[in-house]
Amino acid sequence: MMVGKRHASEEISAKLAQANELAAKGKTQREISKALGVSIMTYHRWKNMLKSSAASGDSGRREAGTRPRATIDASSEDAIKRLELENAQLRRLVTDMLLEKLKYEEELRARREPRLRGSDND
Repeated sequence: MMVGKRHASEEISAKLAQANELAAKGKTQREISKALGVSIMTYHRWKNMLKSSAASGDSGRREAGTRPRATIDASSEDAIKRLELENAQLRRLVTDMLLEKLKYEEELRARREPRLRGSDND
């Protein structure tokens, strides 16, 4: 089961263009990711994915609409699916860790409460 929202490759391209504009205005990565509606990690993965696709054959500047969409989009789709799967796995890990942390905090509070109550009666 996927967690989160899937983004089409066109939407990712548009959001990365928006991110570049915000970065040029001096916005922080946190502000940029918040404006895009994604996590900072997702923003970084998208940037890295864009860099890797540019390095694998689309490094020259071309006019809009003239890039070979089929080959790049297929590899981008695969990369996006891998990243979404990894993101879902990481979200589950973080959730498990947070639940474990809450359990430990509750145990710690339960251990401290008898001492605090005992000190009030003195």
